[in-house]
Amino acid sequence: MEQNRPEQLPLARTEQLIVKEVDGEMLVYDLKTDQAHCLNKTAADVWKNCDGEKSLNDITAALANDSGAAVDEGAVWLALDQLKQFKLLAEVPSAPASFAGMTRRQLVRTLGVAAIALPVIVSITSPTAQAQASCGQSCTGNGGCTSNPVGCRNCNGSPGSKVCGA
Repeated sequence: MEQNRPEQLPLARTEQLIVKEVDGEMLVYDLKTDQAHCLNKTAADVWKNCDGEKSLNDITAALANDSGAAVDEGAVWLALDQLKQFKLLAEVPSAPASFAGMTRRQLVRTLGVAAIALPVIVSITSPTAQAQASCGQSCTGNGGCTSNPVGCRNCNGSPGSKVCGA
């Protein structure tokens, strides 16, 4: 039996992440990049199976077993590509020649209509806590936020304070 090479064993990044499962999807907040990622069930299942011990074949088989449907290895590669793009993998396997250099669009065309949902990750960037705490304008007292931008209802602190806050 051929042993798996370490580069072929994907490993999910776990440090500086807040992870919550909601209705079959997974929400991942990256504290390093202040980005929130929503992984659909397929992408979440691939990510959860990236334990550094399972090969691509093992992950594909686990997805097929969980879904009760055939899973094309290309769907796993598509998920890995997206997980890599959003820096959610600590170890990234190198794609085989048949997938190397292939765009996501080409891969989706190659897969055709899959038996399971294609992996999808939606990502948004969140403002830092400091940016959320300040609307950056000067004020002179309660109600002193002259343009009253969203999130600025009144001055925080006493008259003469420098920044408007919620």
